Amino acid sequence: MPTPPRSPRPRPSGPGPRARRPVVTRPRWGLRLATALSVLVLGAGAIGHATLTGLDTGIDRVDPFRDMKNRPEPGHGMNLLLVGTDGRERIGAKERSKYRLGGVPCNCTDTIMLVHISRDSRRASVVSLPRDSYAELPAHTDRNTGERHRAHPVKLNAAYAEGGPALTVRTVEEMTKVKIDHYLEVDFTSFMKTVDAVGGVKICTTERMTDRYTGLDLAAGTHELNGGQALQYVRSRHVDVASDLGRMQRQQRFVAALIKRATSSGILLNPVRFRAVAATMLGSVRADEGFGAPQMLALGRAMRGFSAAASEFVSVPVRATVEAAGIGSAVKWDAGKAQRIFRMIREDRPLAPDRAGRTPATLVDVSPQQIRVQVYNGTREDGLGRTVDAALRKTGFGTTRAPLNSGGAEVKRTIVSYDPRWDRSARSLATALPGCALRAVKGQGRTLRVTAGTDYRGVVPVRAQDAYQGEFGAVTGDQVTCR
Repeated sequence: MPTPPRSPRPRPSGPGPRARRPVVTRPRWGLRLATALSVLVLGAGAIGHATLTGLDTGIDRVDPFRDMKNRPEPGHGMNLLLVGTDGRERIGAKERSKYRLGGVPCNCTDTIMLVHISRDSRRASVVSLPRDSYAELPAHTDRNTGERHRAHPVKLNAAYAEGGPALTVRTVEEMTKVKIDHYLEVDFTSFMKTVDAVGGVKICTTERMTDRYTGLDLAAGTHELNGGQALQYVRSRHVDVASDLGRMQRQQRFVAALIKRATSSGILLNPVRFRAVAATMLGSVRADEGFGAPQMLALGRAMRGFSAAASEFVSVPVRATVEAAGIGSAVKWDAGKAQRIFRMIREDRPLAPDRAGRTPATLVDVSPQQIRVQVYNGTREDGLGRTVDAALRKTGFGTTRAPLNSGGAEVKRTIVSYDPRWDRSARSLATALPGCALRAVKGQGRTLRVTAGTDYRGVVPVRAQDAYQGEFGAVTGDQVTCR
């Protein structure tokens, strides 16, 4: 299979005078789904060079690698830095009003994603870099004022505001030690057009989602979102208390759904439709000079069998929120975990746990990892308590690992006893124990009690939409899309 091409060798640069520039607060609008571009690009090889000829001539070109030196050593596979920008000034007044896109456009980024395509082109790893990450900008020339600035602390998204794509790439490379091969930039307009071009994307939610700032209003269930609705979905950060973390999880879920739609709808195998979608998308993005039709073909030929399960998503783990002079509140990465993530990217290793042979999990409201369970054996079968405890723990529940005997008469039907304050957790646990009975017990506390009866026949795997597994919380695309 073809190896994705590398970017051109960078040219050296030298340091300049040192001067610090205060950071200007930017509006919290954003598109964190620049990955949409690479998703459709992956299928290009199934179409052919003739279909793609001329498509890349409409791409707005940038040089994000200019004047760069002391770059990281190249790893295996290909690394793309995907940046989402505002661009609301290009959207008509009617759509701006309908999708709550008012306000002044900002020359800033609200999305930075590192996408790694494995050397064999069979896996895509998407790492979300929080926009409010604490970062140290290297010495640079301000693209707005022409002034030279010394290295200084900022939030990560300020790199684009001060130095555009080049400073963004430099900063990310210094923070991750991962060499960036290609740079892709998407704004609101290209995102909406792309979603509409593929025919919309299916999203599932277990609870109602509303956000008065973006106008998002989704009832629990399955929804087909058009471009404008999808933009509301990925921008919303007031849906729950998770704020930006919850928003990143929803954005990753959306990227997985977009991959599923693109790879299962026949778009990648229909030359006419693919060209129409690709032309829509590529006509409103910016990319480095090295990214064009040949790169699309090289990736596409190798990834004709690509699916949502072949994609994996993770956000850089954060350790703490800090207050820094001149930049306000920022998040600091968990240095140990972040270093391991980026080392695995450099070494071309998967981030998500191996799920080969596992039974698909049923969607529940509360993550098993958040539910504490004490197991009791309500039968005369020796060792049943240990069996149930181990089965619940295997699917993610926080069991005590110390099952007890209930005593008294033998129980025929398995019972889940719970404090009414934890009723959502109880229903999630009951889903994992088909046929069990729910029993409310006031004052029992947060630990749920499972009394295994003679009807026990095993535990059904369950998961929550935002339940993250493994050391880094990585999930594969098929774990977060509608079934």
